[in-house]
Amino acid sequence: MKIAILSRREDLYSTRRLREAAEARHHEVEVIDYLRCYMNITAKCSSIHYSGKEVHKFDAIIPRIGAKRTFYGTAIVRQFETMGIYSINPSIAITRSRDKLRSHQLLTMKGVDMPITGFAHAPNDVDDLIKQVGGPPLIIKLIEGTQGIGVVLAETKKAAESVIQTLMGLNTYIIIQEFIKESKGADLRCFVIGDKVVAAMKRQAEPGEFRANVHRGGNVEMIKITKAEREVAVKAAKIMGLGMAGVDLLRSDRGPLILEINSSPGLAGIEAATDKDIAGMIIDHIVKNAKPIGSKSRYQG
Repeated sequence: MKIAILSRREDLYSTRRLREAAEARHHEVEVIDYLRCYMNITAKCSSIHYSGKEVHKFDAIIPRIGAKRTFYGTAIVRQFETMGIYSINPSIAITRSRDKLRSHQLLTMKGVDMPITGFAHAPNDVDDLIKQVGGPPLIIKLIEGTQGIGVVLAETKKAAESVIQTLMGLNTYIIIQEFIKESKGADLRCFVIGDKVVAAMKRQAEPGEFRANVHRGGNVEMIKITKAEREVAVKAAKIMGLGMAGVDLLRSDRGPLILEINSSPGLAGIEAATDKDIAGMIIDHIVKNAKPIGSKSRYQG
């Protein structure tokens, strides 16, 4: 099988591990910088070009699309899909997961529990919005933030109003969420492939920090999750339409609460914490599910 990894750099840990895992299984692998791809969009001869050559012989792709490059990156993934090439994460699923507001609305429609979340346009509505999420302390998030960037803890009402009104004044869309005190600065990352949680780790924020993301200095350790946590993680990934996802959740007094669903989850933390070959599991899933070259595309939208 010939597999393309859509990534900006070959030396990134996740990209390197995916390549190693594929080559260890005797597959051909190429790392392609998706920002250097360009497209011919026509009915009879849709194509993708890279480094002056047409790209058309891949059986499957693994999108590693950066959050700031979602629009162009998903356009490239979508073009591969129109050519009948399998993507472990479809373009529409990546787009859904990147928009925190949209993903929360989709999860709510399917009965998935999350921290109470508010969204408004007018600064005059901020006071009531703060009340709806239970008052301070509360969390303020940029809709398209990632890796803990664009996430603020407001410990007082005055601080919350100041941050919210400032961001609204900059025409920046945000959501606000209740602060789950009992989580004590920890969250769980459940790595979902297909219909299974293949690994899970606990991320604990450093003292004085409320964000548990590895990129923010959070400590990680392997953890055994409950049946309810496993089920909600798989359900959330399926609702997004993702074949591979990092599902983040909190343990609360009312059960597991979904925080976020990552369509390009990093492998470094989860492989180090669990000592599992997650990259190999991803490749095995692709081999099992990829359609032959030239078959009709399964994707729409």
